[in-house]
Amino acid sequence: MAIGTGYDQEEVAKAIAQALDDFYTSLIEKIDGLDIVKIMKRKNPYLYRAKAMESASEIVDSVLSAFVSSSEETIFGNCFFEPLAIAASGGNKALAEGIDIMVQDREANAIYAVAVKSGTSVFNADSKKRQEQNFIAASKLAQQAKARYEAIIGYAYGRKRETGRGKPKMYRELAGKHFWAELTGDDAFYLKIIGFMGSLPEQYVVSYKESYNKASNRLVREFSNRFCKEDGSIDWEALVTFNSGDGMQIKR
Repeated sequence: MAIGTGYDQEEVAKAIAQALDDFYTSLIEKIDGLDIVKIMKRKNPYLYRAKAMESASEIVDSVLSAFVSSSEETIFGNCFFEPLAIAASGGNKALAEGIDIMVQDREANAIYAVAVKSGTSVFNADSKKRQEQNFIAASKLAQQAKARYEAIIGYAYGRKRETGRGKPKMYRELAGKHFWAELTGDDAFYLKIIGFMGSLPEQYVVSYKESYNKASNRLVREFSNRFCKEDGSIDWEALVTFNSGDGMQIKR
């Protein structure tokens, strides 16, 4: 039996609009706050040299591109899928650790605990075990209410073979189309998410690109001031010493 048999389109549209705003706001804040000194402490200077990077702009482009690539998926997952799933299911944000949504179906005397994940590759063995422990802890609410309890891990996109609740798992895993259909009762909801976005993403493109370009210019300036010689060439010894030395500045 599916959790949902329908959904409020207005609530879904509102949730998506707010989620997109939160996503771009968070991403732009992250970009605006980038500090080249902190970044270069964590980067591999030998790799940049091995790739024959010869300018500050090359290194900054690599840094900025890698940052956006690694950050946007996490930020989007945190900002977008959970509030959308709450709106689509008509459930409530869960207070239990490791659970995102609790849906109570009084008519069926059932309580559903849903953990919302982005893609299907988010778990390792330890985190999967913790998730199961969180489901077990949340089941006490259903026991107190004398209601049927069902635990679900929902992956917002991708494909995954559906699993039952028999040993050793006490939860189902649903991905993409099947997850959103479970929440809404609508097999086409996973497609309709794109439609609900409408033209909203385009409204943020200008401010995002402006922030990105400013960050690029600022980071090039900061990198040049810190790690380039007077003639503009990269001072590899200064960069490697800063990254991997004992904190003492090499005299040149």
